[in-house]
Amino acid sequence: KESAVASVLTGLLPVLDDIGRAREHGELTGGFKAVADSLERTLQGLGLESFAEAGEPFDPRVHEALMHSYSDEVSEPVCQLVLQVGYRRGDRVLRPARVAVVEPETPTAPAEGPVDGSATDEPQPAYDDEGDGSDGTREV
Repeated sequence: KESAVASVLTGLLPVLDDIGRAREHGELTGGFKAVADSLERTLQGLGLESFAEAGEPFDPRVHEALMHSYSDEVSEPVCQLVLQVGYRRGDRVLRPARVAVVEPETPTAPAEGPVDGSATDEPQPAYDDEGDGSDGTREV
């Protein structure tokens, strides 16, 4: 039964998207508004919840990042803009929220070198400079 309800709710998500767009553009009026409000109340009664707000922390379990940028004004990845709301029923995500994410600026210069000394930024010779195999390469 739970799977059937989730399947029907998922099928109605595009209708809810259309209602949301009509509401945003001031086109949701009269009888259509009453029907839309009734549909939304009914779906909420079945446990459908919308989620995602600009400014909330980005969570890859419930958000899908469609755009990405960096800023020194944030300390953790944040949803900067909600492109499409997400929906869930209980703990089950029916559709992730599609968002634009902003992350903290990352330093451009690497920190001190690797702790284990396994790699360096210095270029390594691709051939034996001395020709005697002393650097572990073969003469070509």
